[in-house]
Amino acid sequence: MFDFSGTLLRIESVAHWLDAALAEAGVRLSGDAFAHTVERLTFHGAQPGGPDPQRMPGRLKKLWAERDLDAERHRAAYTALIKEAGVTEPALVQALYDRHRTPQAWHPYPDTARTLGELSRGGLAVAVVSNIGWDLRPVFRTHGLDEWVDVYALSFEVGVQKPDPGIFRFACERLGLAPAETLMVGDDRRADGGAEVLGARVHFVDPLPVDARPHGLLPVFGLLGGDGG
Repeated sequence: MFDFSGTLLRIESVAHWLDAALAEAGVRLSGDAFAHTVERLTFHGAQPGGPDPQRMPGRLKKLWAERDLDAERHRAAYTALIKEAGVTEPALVQALYDRHRTPQAWHPYPDTARTLGELSRGGLAVAVVSNIGWDLRPVFRTHGLDEWVDVYALSFEVGVQKPDPGIFRFACERLGLAPAETLMVGDDRRADGGAEVLGARVHFVDPLPVDARPHGLLPVFGLLGGDGG
């Protein structure tokens, strides 16, 4: 079982995210205004899959905690944070939210395809278990990864979020495996560590930029008894 964001793929930088959305919305920002907006969006954690918020307004805490339970709450939480960062132009708010759901906004880690492919060819079933408010399957299809994924356990579809053991139980049942027969690989010790409650093994990776983590998934082969070669 693999987490999505920060484990198999990583979202583009906040600057690239903003630049693409500006082009889509037909909005221009000066150099200083662009840099300031990047700083504000980063501080407020307005990019889904990006840096966490440094400060959460009290009125948004409940929505933030439940954002991955359905598409409506996910959109509401992140558009609120985008506006909190000072972006109020409706077309740009829309473009920013829509951009993060495109395959072009996500980049697989260098060893993602190799890892999933070799596991699949070795007869091991693979699940993606993600706290997310939208369908990430098109991202996997576009990057040529979907053929190696047997099960998608997505919080907005399952109705529970990690670390709730229910989402891991759902994945295990769909895989036809007991939790003790599985390994959960993720980057969040609290969320992904929830699999341990069911008896699954857990391995953590660092959610580094793509070019800074070329071999982060290769230890999986050793944990599963292979050499990754």
